[in-house]
Amino acid sequence: MSAAGQLAKTVGVVKACLALGISRATWYRQNQPQESKPEKERPKPPRALSQSERMAVLDVMHCERFIDKAPGEVYAALLDAGIYLCSERSMYRILSEEGEVRERRNQLRHPSYEKPELVATGPNQVWSWDITKVLGPFKWVYFYLYVILDIYSRYVVGWLLSHRESAELAKRLIEESCLKSGIVAGELTIHADRGPSMKSKTVAQLLGDLGVTKTHSRPRVSNDNPFSESQFKTLKYCPSFPGRFGSIEDARRFCRAFFHWYNNEHRHSGIARLTPATVHFGLSRQVLEARQKVLDQAFSKHPERFVNKHPSPGKLPEAVWINQPERCLERGDFYSKFGEKVSHYC
Repeated sequence: MSAAGQLAKTVGVVKACLALGISRATWYRQNQPQESKPEKERPKPPRALSQSERMAVLDVMHCERFIDKAPGEVYAALLDAGIYLCSERSMYRILSEEGEVRERRNQLRHPSYEKPELVATGPNQVWSWDITKVLGPFKWVYFYLYVILDIYSRYVVGWLLSHRESAELAKRLIEESCLKSGIVAGELTIHADRGPSMKSKTVAQLLGDLGVTKTHSRPRVSNDNPFSESQFKTLKYCPSFPGRFGSIEDARRFCRAFFHWYNNEHRHSGIARLTPATVHFGLSRQVLEARQKVLDQAFSKHPERFVNKHPSPGKLPEAVWINQPERCLERGDFYSKFGEKVSHYC
């Protein structure tokens, strides 16, 4: 219509509408000035309750006797007492207009949990920890494996195996891991789910004393702690992982061997097929440069075998996160629209 309006100024409305195939009636209707008509106040029906009668109904609904009752029960109880104020439907209508068609008492509401958004651009910035069960020698016998993982390097900074889940044991493991890694107050965030040990006052006080920030997964959200869950899957899908352990000493022996392999020999797909120890201790540059030299030699011998591009050993992700951030973060300007640039692997 805007094009027809511009053309009509030059050749007239009739010719403009014919040229553009527009009905003149449509053009005139849409270009007619709109008059704003005041909204008419809806007349009050003669049978409607007066303001004093409405207040009397609300007072009855708010009284201690009926505060827990549904309008249908209040209506019936009043009839049994020989009182008629209004119909049951009118009671619902009055409560609805007052925003009270719900529990009318003040009750505890579940808070809205904020989605954790954590980003790490290097080791010892964000740790993730969790507890998993491993089967003991008999039915209903379990051992509890505590594991703390650096989400950037995937390095297991600490683990513990026990007969029970305990906040004191979690506190000891976190404290020893922080001391071993030389954590400085204010530089580390530890993320966990909402298990009893994770949310315990003992662990919270320790983290406060160490100057470590803590975050938790949202309730009933399975993917807020992906790195620990992925590491547990690697553990339990290991070919040498037994169905059951004969004793806790047997389980500890296996875990010692597994975590040594995981940290020092396992080449992780999320960190350019480097080992977690290589990334965690800052040796990745030398290893990638050595790999590049090997690839350069292979390319110089047979360049026809590399059709698409010059071979590359890959590179470390610039940042790793739990829940891709949608806003500027304190440790770098990483936005969701740069997802193709900043890699995320679990």
